[in-house]
Amino acid sequence: MLPQHQRIRTTAQFFDTQRSGSRFGNRNVVVSANIRPITGDDPRAGFIVSKAVGNAVIRNRVKRRLRAIVAELFDRGIDVPDGTVDLVVRALPASANADFDELEEAATHAVHGALRKFRRREKQQ
Repeated sequence: MLPQHQRIRTTAQFFDTQRSGSRFGNRNVVVSANIRPITGDDPRAGFIVSKAVGNAVIRNRVKRRLRAIVAELFDRGIDVPDGTVDLVVRALPASANADFDELEEAATHAVHGALRKFRRREKQQ
């Protein structure tokens, strides 16, 4: 479970991460990653699971699984030498039928892909 200080909660934080960050997606999730230049802060994550994913039971199950996956990623550490990471993870309808291992692989791949795209974009500027 992610502690409250590691959650993106306000509309402004979601908007900033999605607009400023890089996006990478696959069949189950789309991840927007933004690296903030503030060092020393903990990484943060927000989750978007719309009604297109399923009913409330399914949406909450998908959300719990994604929270656990991202918490594990944060515990292992995400390599960002010059700042901290903000992630917005949007679940797609296919995530309702995915088991935990499949969702974990998809989300991990998407997080690393979004961070790779962000770094590549920063180098070009």
